[in-house]
Amino acid sequence: MRTDAVERLSAKLDVRSVARSLAPGRGETFDLAYVRDGPESDVPILLVPGGPGLASVLPYHRLRREAAKRGLDVIMVEHRGVGFSRHDVQGADLPSEALTITQAADDLAAVLDACGVQRAVVYGTSYGSYLAQVFGVRHADRVAGTVLDSPKVSTSDHAVTRAHLRRLLWEGEHPDTAEVAALLRAAVDTGAVDRSSATDVVQPVYEFAGANNLTRLLRLRLAGRGQRIWERLAALGSREVSEVHRYVMEFDLVGTIAFRELAYAPSPDGGVLDLNLAFGAVADRYPPFAGEPFDLAHHLPEARWPMAVVSGDRDLRTPRPIAESIVERAPDAALVPLARTGHSALDTHQLAALYVARAVQVGNHGKLPGVADRLAALPRRGASRWLGHAIAGAVRAASLVPAPRRRRPLAGGGQR
Repeated sequence: MRTDAVERLSAKLDVRSVARSLAPGRGETFDLAYVRDGPESDVPILLVPGGPGLASVLPYHRLRREAAKRGLDVIMVEHRGVGFSRHDVQGADLPSEALTITQAADDLAAVLDACGVQRAVVYGTSYGSYLAQVFGVRHADRVAGTVLDSPKVSTSDHAVTRAHLRRLLWEGEHPDTAEVAALLRAAVDTGAVDRSSATDVVQPVYEFAGANNLTRLLRLRLAGRGQRIWERLAALGSREVSEVHRYVMEFDLVGTIAFRELAYAPSPDGGVLDLNLAFGAVADRYPPFAGEPFDLAHHLPEARWPMAVVSGDRDLRTPRPIAESIVERAPDAALVPLARTGHSALDTHQLAALYVARAVQVGNHGKLPGVADRLAALPRRGASRWLGHAIAGAVRAASLVPAPRRRRPLAGGGQR
């Protein structure tokens, strides 16, 4: 049952709902929440956040207000299993069989029906980009265009991601990361850095704070300093999948989709900078991988609508090679490369994200590659951008802490 506080929050956000079946063949229903902001239009922008887990309407309230101020008609549908869409009509958590990609994609169509909308520009980021592509496969007649931001296309993406991560930050093939890679190799070789935690730290620092701050942090570790910040950063990934923050991050239920259908815990290969180890640590709580429900790469040539593929140059979770492979397959796709940007512009560079969505909506997606540098230079907005400032500040603070003094032995072998 909803509490008064939840009802007030729902009213503040103007949350609406549509009754949806829990699962095929079951008579029970739940209320799927959605919101619509801005002046209503014939072809709105349908925002599909990532995660799964970071998909409640609350974290994107300011983004939708920003969009509305720019005259954009925005619809956002919660993923079943999070936020106001977490419970059935009796107040119980949705069961495992209610949580599938196919049903989540069909939820999007149901909300468009409820809004009286035939077609929309579908903007999906990260996991939401996968869901946006599934929506296109199942409901092609409802798609006016798509924005795939930091896209996923297959459960085999992890092999591409792992190889990219190692080329960049272990082998140092790019000039901008050669020094970082050398420092990381030295830190691992000397034991200054625990190789099992390397990815959990290197990935967020590089994505959110850049190569310079990662360089500073690795130098601190080689000097025997910065242990506390290293440990705190290493714990970020595990908290994301193990802690529930209602209406913000709720991985606990929808993790079923991540593991059962999308193989979020690929087998480690034993090398440095392996992937998704935090997910692997909780995999036994969820159903095993049962197979990918769609071959999206196979369907990409059928996506004949305008498509913008947004890719940050610092994205280490869905890196540039994946975005490029989508552009190669889709008939009318344009790559939008954003400099100094990590994963999910929808979370880290929202003005750029809204500009891209508008360009697709009005048929100007082909011009986006030529203005990508200008988009990257727009003021940064989005809750996740503050993480970069926090990391940079923590690294600076750690550099001011004196190195621990070694105790000198007393004469006679004692310690003082």
